[in-house]
Amino acid sequence: MKRFITVFFILAACPVFSQSLINPANSVFNVYAEAEYGFAGVIYHTFQNGDSGTSFNYVTQGGQDILFPIGRVQAGVQYKRNIVNLLYQPLKIDTSVTFKDNVTIDTTTFAAGSAMDLTYSFPFWRITYLYDFNAKDDTTIAAGVSLQIRNASIVFADRSGTSLTVTQNVGPVPALSFLYEKKFKNRLTLTYDITGIYASSALFNGANYNFEGSLIDTSLKAGIELKNNTRCFIGLRFLGGTANGYSKNTGGTWTESSSAYTDNKLATFSVTTGIKIY
Repeated sequence: MKRFITVFFILAACPVFSQSLINPANSVFNVYAEAEYGFAGVIYHTFQNGDSGTSFNYVTQGGQDILFPIGRVQAGVQYKRNIVNLLYQPLKIDTSVTFKDNVTIDTTTFAAGSAMDLTYSFPFWRITYLYDFNAKDDTTIAAGVSLQIRNASIVFADRSGTSLTVTQNVGPVPALSFLYEKKFKNRLTLTYDITGIYASSALFNGANYNFEGSLIDTSLKAGIELKNNTRCFIGLRFLGGTANGYSKNTGGTWTESSSAYTDNKLATFSVTTGIKIY
């Protein structure tokens, strides 16, 4: 991630081209790429696996009470008022802690005093289609749909090597998206975007078991236009989601939970700096 952002800054500083670094003049299709990097704090995070499992608080019990590095990269193409965007968001938090109480995850109980390594990995890929409803060049007001693919892996590992639980799966998350962007005459820009969804068993994939989930990913970015169609920005982002209910898929693989019930709630806030080339 750091190397990727370094390349972006080097390209943005290159004075060779008088126009865009990546788009020919008068091109019908305009591509863009964006990268950002910064720090994130976990506001709230609880996880329970199994009806009799512990409602584990990652912030107060699992070491997620400090700041963590965060970054994301995205690229897209715009044709007239149509925008297609591809996003990759890494999200992996590794912590170490000594349990002060017994903690039960799935069917495994870790005794008080256990020295633990915890991994919460929840990266995702997302493709978004937006339609710009505003014809002005200096303002974008667009809305559309997204499909997100989550790649979850949650690990509780006793450092003694005696106990380990791994819960992981891949799944699609459909969502709605909105984008607002304003370019001011003084080269400043303001961008707001949000992607989100709430779904229950009655609305999501025709599920006939009790389940509900939500996603919200929203940011506000203030930027300044540089030469060669590049922009540097500072961003504030809230990223969170919930999943609560019973799944039919249990114990199918050795890394699949044997307990049907899961309750996972996450809320994060991040501050990043980044660059966009278009």
